[in-house]
Amino acid sequence: MLQIEHPFTLPMGFVDSEGNLHREGTMRLATAADEILPLKDPRVQGNPAYLIVILLSRVVVQLGAIEAINPKTIEGLFAADLAYLQDLYNRINGGLGRSLQVQCPHCEKAFEMMLDPPGE
Repeated sequence: MLQIEHPFTLPMGFVDSEGNLHREGTMRLATAADEILPLKDPRVQGNPAYLIVILLSRVVVQLGAIEAINPKTIEGLFAADLAYLQDLYNRINGGLGRSLQVQCPHCEKAFEMMLDPPGE
């Protein structure tokens, strides 16, 4: 069965304007529109690095008690949390961070190995 929503716990947490810490959240799978529409946003056109902010604001559907996730929310994340969410996005949407189950030829222990994306 396809898992549409994926729970997460931020490593540091988002601190809202009242000083409350929010760490638990949910990210849903991205749609084609989630990846295409932000490209028309003037903030992305002026600064392509802003794409991840818009993209995450669309797919993070819950973060603690915050009622609406928007680009300002994502902008307020600590860098470690932004990196964590970007990695989670890539893993659940089949992008970067694909892994392969391998077995050590010496001890025969099985483990998961992260693969680099093509061209990296």
